[in-house]
Amino acid sequence: MAIEYLGLSEIKGPLVALENVKNASYDEMVEFTLDNDPDRKLGRIIEVYEDKAIIQVFEGSENMSLLNTHTRLLGKPLSIGLSPDILGRTFNGIGKPIDGMGNLIPDVVRDVNGMPLNPVKREYPRNYIRTGISAIDGLTTLIRGQKLPIFSGNGMPHNELAAQIVKQASISDNTENKSEDEELVIVFGAMGVNHDVAEYFKKTFEESGVSDHVVMFLNLANDPVVERLVTPRVSLTTAEYLAFDLGKHVLCILTDMTSFAEALREVSSSKGEIPSRKGYPGYLYSELATIYERAGIVTDSTGSVTQIPILTMPNDDITHPIPDLTGYITEGQIVLDRVLNGASIYPPINVLPSLSRLMKDGIGAEYTREDHQDVANQLFASYAKVGEARALASVIGEDELSDIDKKYLAFGKAFEEKFVGQRSDENRTIIETLDLGWKLLHILPKNELDRINTEILKKYYDNYTADFE
Repeated sequence: MAIEYLGLSEIKGPLVALENVKNASYDEMVEFTLDNDPDRKLGRIIEVYEDKAIIQVFEGSENMSLLNTHTRLLGKPLSIGLSPDILGRTFNGIGKPIDGMGNLIPDVVRDVNGMPLNPVKREYPRNYIRTGISAIDGLTTLIRGQKLPIFSGNGMPHNELAAQIVKQASISDNTENKSEDEELVIVFGAMGVNHDVAEYFKKTFEESGVSDHVVMFLNLANDPVVERLVTPRVSLTTAEYLAFDLGKHVLCILTDMTSFAEALREVSSSKGEIPSRKGYPGYLYSELATIYERAGIVTDSTGSVTQIPILTMPNDDITHPIPDLTGYITEGQIVLDRVLNGASIYPPINVLPSLSRLMKDGIGAEYTREDHQDVANQLFASYAKVGEARALASVIGEDELSDIDKKYLAFGKAFEEKFVGQRSDENRTIIETLDLGWKLLHILPKNELDRINTEILKKYYDNYTADFE
């Protein structure tokens, strides 16, 4: 039974306090009605102490006063209505339609906080998702059911990269491991983005013809900060419904997780909690974990949830608490590099600190091609030596380098421009990526290719030349 109270005891930013509350529950939804204002605000109880409740107001506490506010406890957590018709729709950060197409008629209503997933029911991720981007597909392969974040920085093209992944992502190139009815759908959750960024995503998806299998949740920069705490949960609840109820393969892209963490810090400060590293609350790790761990595959469903969270590292500091904690929870990272970006290389992915921990189990003869792991290992090892050659050249000059060091300089330049760099509308197959890798390795002497199995080297080496035309 819903209970209504008149008046508030305290208002502090996006938080309000209500006293003499009976039977209030953590995470319970609250509805506020103001005198002479037909619009209603929604809130969520985030703390209960004896007969006092602290409530987070989603729309902000403007125009609210201690006397004119009617508070109604709804007796349920924040939920979202879901149906197959949700594909192609756009919602705000808490799941209200903003595309002018009216309310969704739901088949089911789900708690946005999700349900605990039985670890025994989890399946180990195996099959890969092709993004059409060589630096990802070839060297940090995205596996179905994985959580693989993108570490970026302010001013870097992570939005363009996210849009390209949405446009190009597919189950795989190998039709032997792919049934005709398998479809990759996208759930896109944006937190604290500017209007021009939101319009960029909408326009890009519409022009590329992928809007019909994308669900968008947009929390704009001028929307209430506390909505950003809910947006990733709403997005993942939708992804879980599409995957585990409808059996679809879902790629959930969340940008920007830094905005989520900063919103968490702001609310924590308003509550007067003792801060931890860089002012973030001590429970930042567990909050991130409750989001990232909602990716995976379960035994009783044909669908999967794969996550690509995007975060901008403050001051490009990979040891900052947000990327640092994210790295502990997720299964690798894709790191964008400001030097490569300054050299007009797109996407500016620095492959050396990038990593996909599940890559080894989702590539090879059964999934991509038998030489994939060997080519990736050799490209990594060779590019690592490029850094040594460049450091030596900066000291003694390029003319004084040995012939082999000069070969590595040439390889590094071609690798960055031809393999890492590609057009934003270029969609490469995994075979094209691996072929390109072999062509690049031909820049180096054959005896330098010590990370490739002898049988693989014999089978593939003579099929290629260092011709990039």
